[in-house]
Amino acid sequence: MRAKLVVMVKEPHPGRVKTRLGRDIGLTASAWWFRHQVGALLRRIEDPRWDTILAVAPDVEGLTSRIWPAHLPRVAQGRGDLGHRMSRLLRGLPNGLVCIIGADIPDITRPRIAEAFNALGNHEAVFGPAPDGGYWLIGMKRARPPRADILTDVRWSSEHALTDSARSLGDVSIAYVATLRDVDTVDDLIAM
Repeated sequence: MRAKLVVMVKEPHPGRVKTRLGRDIGLTASAWWFRHQVGALLRRIEDPRWDTILAVAPDVEGLTSRIWPAHLPRVAQGRGDLGHRMSRLLRGLPNGLVCIIGADIPDITRPRIAEAFNALGNHEAVFGPAPDGGYWLIGMKRARPPRADILTDVRWSSEHALTDSARSLGDVSIAYVATLRDVDTVDDLIAM
């Protein structure tokens, strides 16, 4: 069974994506940046070693959107905070290796994704840290769906997100791969 790479995307509507960046450069410009960032990311990371799947939001609009490549399968993110949505994805996909990434990290490449999948050879979970205390990737080696309560009680958008998420997985072996920066503000964009 091939590994699954899930990319979390939102429809790029001004005021609904990258709002913190939008406060710095304008909501239309931040939505434009996100749309083009996602397109470039998807071209960079598609690979025959894994299946690329889009986890879309909002659900109905994302499933029928013509913005994202039509050849990529899509699943709805569903309701809830980021942890509920990622947990649902990790539980709902077939057993095997699954990694979930955000779409706002310009430095994600095929070798970075391969590194994460390779880390799951010797570990049950993997994280790709971000400098702000969050993460750009979470992955699990799943012989059965994980517990329903993983990724709960996480302080999202804080320096505690990675630590809280790792703790929520319980007693599993965790690998950490390269630290990559996401783009939340104009300072992040300039730093790229």
